[in-house]
Amino acid sequence: MSVGFVRVAFKLAYIGTKYLGFQLQPAQLTTIESAIFKALTDTGIIESLRIAGYQSSGRTDQGVHATGQVIAFNTRKRELAVPRIFNSKLPKDIWAWAYAGVADDFDPRRAAIFRVYRYMIWGMYDMPMMRRATKILSGTHDFSNFLTQDNDERSTVRTIHRIDIRVSGGFTILDVTANSFAWHMVRKIATALAMIGSGIRDNEWLIQMLEPAKFEEGLKPAPAHGLILRNVEYENIKWVLDNYSMKRSAEKLKERLSWHSTMSEILKEMQTTMLK
Repeated sequence: MSVGFVRVAFKLAYIGTKYLGFQLQPAQLTTIESAIFKALTDTGIIESLRIAGYQSSGRTDQGVHATGQVIAFNTRKRELAVPRIFNSKLPKDIWAWAYAGVADDFDPRRAAIFRVYRYMIWGMYDMPMMRRATKILSGTHDFSNFLTQDNDERSTVRTIHRIDIRVSGGFTILDVTANSFAWHMVRKIATALAMIGSGIRDNEWLIQMLEPAKFEEGLKPAPAHGLILRNVEYENIKWVLDNYSMKRSAEKLKERLSWHSTMSEILKEMQTTMLK
């Protein structure tokens, strides 16, 4: 790293609904990173992308959300590299809420020790069947049948540390913790578990799905809007919470929650009327 620079990491949250995924795209398409890069340069936190050494912990697809995405970059303006200043140039549906000074060679993707995704399945299912299925999926397996092939993927083997499953309101909630994830992996796991929980498939089929050399079957990914990147965990990073940014973000989320909750009840009322 050049003299005068320090490396800083931010924890980000975003509502991915209106964005074409996380990663910067050609033709000035609207992505999470396009907004991030503009905010970093508009605030003067970085001078240019070329010298910032910018990296992220990974990509999320179009419509996917996050509370635990991590980015890192080099800056000469350490006093500006705090969430409340960064957030002032971001859209309301993207915000940083914690920051940390990190080593010069910190790579948020390679340094991660595990990641946690949550998928929210609308509807009620056979929980005992689904819980037995989560035990089958846990561990190290070839997840070829649970991913969409990506040119960047060198291996289809992943280690799932645990899958927690519970019911909350009208949703079945999956928390999947793994060393890393392949493209569409969590969304296809959600599809498979929903199929088992509804009796369409059984655990013998799931065991077969983990033996792609002998058995192949395509799965449709569950909808993107139900997926959120909850956390990316590292060793020896002391995050500083930006309480002001967290409070402001909570206020904005309360406004959104009020609107969506009202719309949910209106849609239920309309559905009831149509079913009469």
